[in-house]
Amino acid sequence: MSQEAAAPRAAEDEDLSFRYFPTDYRWSHGMLIGLNSAPWGGAEIGEVARIGLRLRGHEGDDVAWFREWAAEAATVEDAGRRHMQAGRTRTGAQHLMRAANYYHVGERFMQPKTAESDAAYLRGVACFRDAAAVSTSPRIESVEIPYEGTTLPALLVHAAPIPGRSGPVPAMVYFDGLDVTKEIQYLKGVADLAARGVACLIVDGPGNGEAIRFRNLPLIPETERYGTAAYEWLAARPEIDAARIGVMAISLGGYYAPRAASFEKRFACCVAWGAQWDYHETWRRRFERIDRAAATSLSVPWRHLLWVLGVATREEAMRKLEAFRLEGVVQRMECPLLIVHGEGDEQIPMDFAKACLDAAGSRRKELRVFTREEGGYHHCQIDNVSIGVAAMWDWIEEVLQPAS
Repeated sequence: MSQEAAAPRAAEDEDLSFRYFPTDYRWSHGMLIGLNSAPWGGAEIGEVARIGLRLRGHEGDDVAWFREWAAEAATVEDAGRRHMQAGRTRTGAQHLMRAANYYHVGERFMQPKTAESDAAYLRGVACFRDAAAVSTSPRIESVEIPYEGTTLPALLVHAAPIPGRSGPVPAMVYFDGLDVTKEIQYLKGVADLAARGVACLIVDGPGNGEAIRFRNLPLIPETERYGTAAYEWLAARPEIDAARIGVMAISLGGYYAPRAASFEKRFACCVAWGAQWDYHETWRRRFERIDRAAATSLSVPWRHLLWVLGVATREEAMRKLEAFRLEGVVQRMECPLLIVHGEGDEQIPMDFAKACLDAAGSRRKELRVFTREEGGYHHCQIDNVSIGVAAMWDWIEEVLQPAS
């Protein structure tokens, strides 16, 4: 057998994903969140490498993680501000977009939150806002969604004009997961969706982003409450076709979006980027492993869960999570459903993806599984975001196309 023929089989036992910190799943996952936004202007590989080099030997020290990311973010932001002041707005905006991402990637592990971490987070929001203000491709608005006596912060990413098309455009409502932000979400290929003529409203819902940090809105199981608020705000926009608004979300958003679409029947489609089924059972298994000091694949420290739920103990959290189940919920869904999952997802088992698909009441429902060979094998395609979002955008573009 030739050496060339033997090579693929020799690699079968190797992890093909990028593990910057081989002994630390969470930190390696965090590095990939920083890196994989590069195709959409959210990272410069050399800048992220500088952070990683300074962090080697400090694995698990989340204060060090925060401070190194914030330091690099501040350096990049300062350069961006100087470019803006000199009239080089495009160059300045590019720097500020990267700085926004670095601030938020760095802050996400901090538990408890501090005045220092909150200030860094707000600097990230400001960097993104100032960069977006001069962006024309796509055009991005910072908006507020009325919600139960308050508002939810959101980004409205406008659809690009498409030759030969006119009139109101389709749109997606896009929610975060357990531990990301609307700014990070934008940098996962949303500009490519807008280029296809589909608008996108990215929302920090309860338990996420600014909503939990600065508006005291903890995570709730009834995602249709804020799903409906987002739908109605978007449907009232004259440039949006109210009959072609879908909903999607990432990671724990694999619970948010299907729950919202199951109760809010006006959503035209639903995308779960990463499956969910029984979040109570997911955390029961995680806490069991934590108690045995066994390796546990978490994207943030486990105390993040308590913080977003607004509780003080694991026992309280588990009681709250009893409502975060899709059994008896997705059977109500009627709109087309796409579930996107990695075959090697270490956070959510494939069985949960199949259970959700089988139970969904949608006549059109699909499970897109990314394999080890093609990439996108890990949680929410963290090892190859580009092919993950391309598959979702293809499906959305098809499902939301105007009736002939």
